Amino acid sequence: MATRKKTKTKSKKAKKKTSARRATPKKAGRRSSKVAVKKSRKTSAKRSKAVSRAAPKTSSMASAPQPAAPPAGERIGIVTHYYSHLAVAIIKIESGVLREGEVVQIKGHTSDFMQRVESMELDHVHVSEAGPGQSVGLRVKEHAREHDVVYKLAH
Repeated sequence: MATRKKTKTKSKKAKKKTSARRATPKKAGRRSSKVAVKKSRKTSAKRSKAVSRAAPKTSSMASAPQPAAPPAGERIGIVTHYYSHLAVAIIKIESGVLREGEVVQIKGHTSDFMQRVESMELDHVHVSEAGPGQSVGLRVKEHAREHDVVYKLAH
């Protein structure tokens, strides 16, 4: 049967040093985490109130952002899915006809790029054009996201 080793006890000098450290009061800069969190919440609330009072009030009409102009092209569909490992976007065609060789713009919240349609597939079969109601896979050069809008641009 295995026997346990006894742990070594601290020497008398080491005990005196640790007890001397404990006897000294804590530094004023150190606080327990709960107290520090409560203090920071209070001060941040005071700061936000002070900033809101100090800021000059402007009319709501001047601060309203101007709506962005839509792209020059015709809206033809939306991106329903994106396969990153293939760099393929699935596009649901809503209106119009999309053909190979045409230039499309894919615009969304964080994506905005233009490219020429070079490869398009419908049910894993290469097609040269797609009409309304069809979902096609389109090889894209940048990352597209779901709900991005697809516009067909005039050459």
